[in-house]
Amino acid sequence: MNEMVLYSGIFLMGVVISSFAQIALKKTADKPHDSFIRQYMNFPVIAAYTVFFLATLLSILAYKVIPLSMGPVLESTQYLFIALLSWIFLKEHISKRKIFGIGIVIFGILLYSFW
Repeated sequence: MNEMVLYSGIFLMGVVISSFAQIALKKTADKPHDSFIRQYMNFPVIAAYTVFFLATLLSILAYKVIPLSMGPVLESTQYLFIALLSWIFLKEHISKRKIFGIGIVIFGILLYSFW
């Protein structure tokens, strides 16, 4: 297996788990809390920030092999993952405008990949 493909996959895995952490934070933010402290010091929030930390470690690991210019391109796939996960878990509506925007992001990724 090509080393670049492997490390790109590691980077994308970090993006995906980061997207799940964002959904977890959104679900927690929608719930009422007893106090200001409990709003931030509860298991889902702490777990989500731990996942963000792990995603950062995966990105650092991936940057050992992938070029620095490729990172933001792979990171932009997060818009697609967030839209899909929001639709699945939060039952959010994906408007035509959002689909158009995601299409532009995907077009940019493909343009970068084949350029």
